[in-house]
Amino acid sequence: METEKSTIQSHPMIGGTGQHSYVQNSSLQRRSIDLSQEMIKEAIAKEFNVENQLMNNPNITFRIVDLGCSVGSNSLIAANAIAEAIDLKFKSYFQGRRVMQTVTPEFQVYFNDKASNDFNTLFASMPLEKRYFAAGVRGSFYGRLFPRAYFHFVNSSTALHWLSRVPKEVGDINSSALNEGRIHYSNASNVVLQAYSDQYVMDMEAFLRARGHEIVSGGLMFILVPAITDETLVSH
Repeated sequence: METEKSTIQSHPMIGGTGQHSYVQNSSLQRRSIDLSQEMIKEAIAKEFNVENQLMNNPNITFRIVDLGCSVGSNSLIAANAIAEAIDLKFKSYFQGRRVMQTVTPEFQVYFNDKASNDFNTLFASMPLEKRYFAAGVRGSFYGRLFPRAYFHFVNSSTALHWLSRVPKEVGDINSSALNEGRIHYSNASNVVLQAYSDQYVMDMEAFLRARGHEIVSGGLMFILVPAITDETLVSH
C-alpha cells in the first residue's frame, strides 16, 4: 500500500533531452556514479552472501532498486554495474566450491522517483538488450514503497540530499526560524540552519526505517550523498 503523504513536496529534475534538461546537465552526478562503481563492486564481492540467498530460493531473482533515479543514463549505468557485480559473485560462489553452476541468476531492477519524474525519457534511453527486467515505481523514498524483505540491493546516488519538504518553521511568521525573503539557508541565522538540520534528521530516519523493512536479511544498501566538511561554510 502506498504511504506517500501530501506534505511531501515534489520538484523533479527537468525532463526531456533539451538544453536545460537533467540529461544534458548531470555530468557531475555521472562522475560521482563512475567513481563509486569500484566501491559497489568491492562491497558486493566482500559482503554479499550468495549462499544465504540461495538457501531461501535456489531459483532466485535478484531484486535491485535505484531510489531517486531521475532521468537519463546515470541510473542505468549504476543498475548495470550492480547486476554485473552480483552475477560475478554468483559465479565465483560456484567456482570456489568446484561445482557446476545449475542456476543462472535473473535480475529485476526498479527505478524509483516522484510521480512527476520524466520516466518516459528514462525508459526510452534503455538499451533493447539489457541484463535485467525493468520497472518504474512512483513515490517518495521517505516512505514505504515495497513489501517486506523484498530487495537484495538498494542504491541511492546523489538523491538523499534533497529534503522531503522545506522545514515548516522557516515559513512560519510566528517562528524564530522564519527565513523570509530567502530560498536557501546560506548566511541565515543558526536557528534556520538548525531547522534544516532537524528536517534532514527526520527524513533520514524515515528513509532508513522504510528500507529496514524492505531489504532482505543479508541484503546490501549503498548511499552516495554529496556533502561538505564541518569546517566548510554552508554558504560555500
